[in-house]
Amino acid sequence: MATDENFETFEEDDAADTSVALSTAGRKRLFSKELRCMMYGFGDDQNPYTESVDIIEDLVIEFITEMTQKAMEIGRTGRVQVEDIVFLVRKDPRKYARVKDLLTMNEELKRARKAFDEIKFVGNVK
Repeated sequence: MATDENFETFEEDDAADTSVALSTAGRKRLFSKELRCMMYGFGDDQNPYTESVDIIEDLVIEFITEMTQKAMEIGRTGRVQVEDIVFLVRKDPRKYARVKDLLTMNEELKRARKAFDEIKFVGNVK
């Protein structure tokens, strides 16, 4: 009798695992190519297991979703602004430094593009 109860529990767990697998398997993978390159860059095999990439992608999407939801709660309703993300990572020194670096680099790229476009425009006028 006890064996039957264990078996029923096992069947329920198996059914739950199958539904999770189906829901993630049916979803289009958004970052697979980039994650494979990143994993290789951090020391993984040049062609990492698809399952490993899928797990990492699930974690990345979960992180992005949670951060977006938190940012929407603290900032203006229904909008995510850069300041909201900076506020969320302010207590994590590594994330905060990385966000600041990326924002600085973004500004430098904007200035460089603007300068390039001005030079290109002036060159065409002559």
